[in-house]
Amino acid sequence: MLAIEWVLSFLLLGSLVGFVAGLLGVGGGGIMVPILTLIFLQQGVEPDSVMHLALGTSMAAIIFTSISSLRAHQTHGTINWSIVKLMSLGVIFGTFIATFLAAQLSSLYLAIFFTLFMAYVAIKLLIKKQINTDNCQISNKNLLFSASGIGAISALVSIGGGSLTVPYLVSKGINVKKAIGTSAAIGLPISITGTLGYLINGWDTNLGYEYTLGFIYLPAVLLISITSFFTAPYGAKLAQHLPISTLKKVFACLLILLSFKMLLSII
Repeated sequence: MLAIEWVLSFLLLGSLVGFVAGLLGVGGGGIMVPILTLIFLQQGVEPDSVMHLALGTSMAAIIFTSISSLRAHQTHGTINWSIVKLMSLGVIFGTFIATFLAAQLSSLYLAIFFTLFMAYVAIKLLIKKQINTDNCQISNKNLLFSASGIGAISALVSIGGGSLTVPYLVSKGINVKKAIGTSAAIGLPISITGTLGYLINGWDTNLGYEYTLGFIYLPAVLLISITSFFTAPYGAKLAQHLPISTLKKVFACLLILLSFKMLLSII
């Protein structure tokens, strides 16, 4: 039986994840992974397996968050479906292959990679000049290649790809609000493929932890998904009223905060 404090923790985490996913077009893994890592460590999960369980659980929960965020952004007309269709092919390939690599790495190496990645993306987003146009000229080859890399990194840090997809699309001339909406849609194939990969790679692993399926902790997925599904539309609605510069600063500061949080949780 799951203790009430853990139930409440997962429900609150889901509320936060959903809101941020809707606001910034991210799957919420950047928030879930460090917090889930702390929770699992307190519940007695072995340090050698804790990052794998956090990554797999986060990826599975992102499926439901992505669906809700996608629906909200579609309502506001901020999804470029032609880009989504092309990039989905690349992210599916990159995400699935990278889950096999993640299964072979230690929790420490995964945590270090997560921290460095979050810090890099945040700094790059802060210093890069905003391109506020819809004059998108990206070749299909460029989209597929970039999407494969986005999918691979997303699997290693268990994110919906927003922290890479948003700045990538913005750099190619997509308005940041449409980049966020498009990123939310791309997060769905990333999360589904990543979940399948972590399930397969953890299938024969004995974590000594009840209610797990592969590297996925089912109670956390269920509870996080329940609340995140309802809070994502509120974040998406707020995103339509905030200025572009504010969205950039919020997004970047969030990533920097999470990078340090992850590092401290593992150390």
